[in-house]
Amino acid sequence: MPDADSARATAREAIALLTGAAGFTEHRPPPRPLPPDGPLGWAGYDEARERASARTGEEESVVYGTGVVGDRACVLLSFEFGFLGGSLGRQTGDRLAAAYELALTRRLPLLALVATGGSRMQEGMVALTQLQRVAAASTRLRAAGLPQIAVVRDPTTGGGWATVGAGADVVLALPGAQVGFAGSRVRPPDADPYAYSAEGQFAAGQVDAVVPADGLAATVTQWLRALGPHEDLPAAPVPRALPTAGAGTGSAAGVSTGAEAGRESAAGVSTGAEAGTESAAGTGSAAGGGAVAPLPETGREAVARARDPRRPRAEAYLADYFAVRLPLHGDRSGDTDPGLLCGLGLRADGQPVAYVAQCGTPTRPAGYRAAARTVRLADRLGVPVLTLVDTPGAANDAEAERAGAGAAIADTFAAIAAVRVPVTTLVIGEGGSGGALALAAPDNTHVTVDSYFSVIAPELAAAILKRPPSETGATADQLRLRPQDLVELGFARSIVG
Repeated sequence: MPDADSARATAREAIALLTGAAGFTEHRPPPRPLPPDGPLGWAGYDEARERASARTGEEESVVYGTGVVGDRACVLLSFEFGFLGGSLGRQTGDRLAAAYELALTRRLPLLALVATGGSRMQEGMVALTQLQRVAAASTRLRAAGLPQIAVVRDPTTGGGWATVGAGADVVLALPGAQVGFAGSRVRPPDADPYAYSAEGQFAAGQVDAVVPADGLAATVTQWLRALGPHEDLPAAPVPRALPTAGAGTGSAAGVSTGAEAGRESAAGVSTGAEAGTESAAGTGSAAGGGAVAPLPETGREAVARARDPRRPRAEAYLADYFAVRLPLHGDRSGDTDPGLLCGLGLRADGQPVAYVAQCGTPTRPAGYRAAARTVRLADRLGVPVLTLVDTPGAANDAEAERAGAGAAIADTFAAIAAVRVPVTTLVIGEGGSGGALALAAPDNTHVTVDSYFSVIAPELAAAILKRPPSETGATADQLRLRPQDLVELGFARSIVG
């Protein structure tokens, strides 16, 4: 799907790119003719519409209907940029509202292929208020538990980006697309163009993946499988234990790190095929040829083992657990946290599970906001959640405080507390105070033998109690932070492995 104006894909070409031979059935809303030259009587508006129609073969800037992408039925709407810049007028609003209503009536996901310059100035406030219609229709679809995916093409700006695009549950972008609220003619002259690109929006956590056109159909198919709609899905199985000897294999198994999530696969998809069908077992038994270590005898040993760099990390656990991973990237507030991985995955048996995984670093406010976003999306769509806890604690630097660390942690606690779908938690390393507890399921938390959980790090506890460093080990014992202690205290349900 080229980006050059002379070769920009039409609305129907964009649809065909995804539906292929499966085809597309177009729908049209009941006709509502406009008054001569539109609601404002804008001189020459009728002629401009006629020229746009003759040039594109379309009656309006949006085409919508039903189709099949991969093996999944959905409602598709696609913008025709060649029709008055894909702008939104009253009749565009009629088509958008009808597309959302069609998805609601048939209980199908909505897939929007967006290329628009925003509201149509020749219709003034009548055009601008179509954004409110779209927002209301999108809200009804959300309340019904139906997913929305947006593919933002070149360009996607103005109100179309701020509603149909950025308002979707999952936002995919084509490489090099211009994406932003401000179009090229209305932004400051010295504005950095990268900020208004697909890649810039990905870096800012506003886009989940930048996907080349030739990988788009496969990526969207996987997202449709993961997002549903679903009914009565079982809880996420507890991941099986991984031995320390397996540490460091996650990247080899095709797993993206937080920084790589949008670029390690052209389709924004990570596969765990190298893990084999065993990855779906979820038995909690030791993996591979190594043996899971015995339980730690002391608190100091528990902490040391959790901090051992050879210990398996989130990437390894996710690779072993999922056949396919679909990252959700960023906090939608302008930031990302590479140390926290979020998304939806498909296990080898096809079961979708949402995941939130800490990677052993202090979790930043953007990470907590991304976690809350993921949990709430899973809850709305009926998808069970898996959380992997591994952090020395929440980031406590001045930048984290300015970014709203307290509010972000509070919101994550609230998301977990309010969730209606089952949440499964496995503590795979450090459980550092409230920064770790925010991601833990209150009644379904499990621990590995090389993990610990504590109200405070033993070194900090000893310092607060004015004890010498030599008493840190004794303080760790007093905190009762070992895996077996956590089970005895009722915090953990089991020790995996």
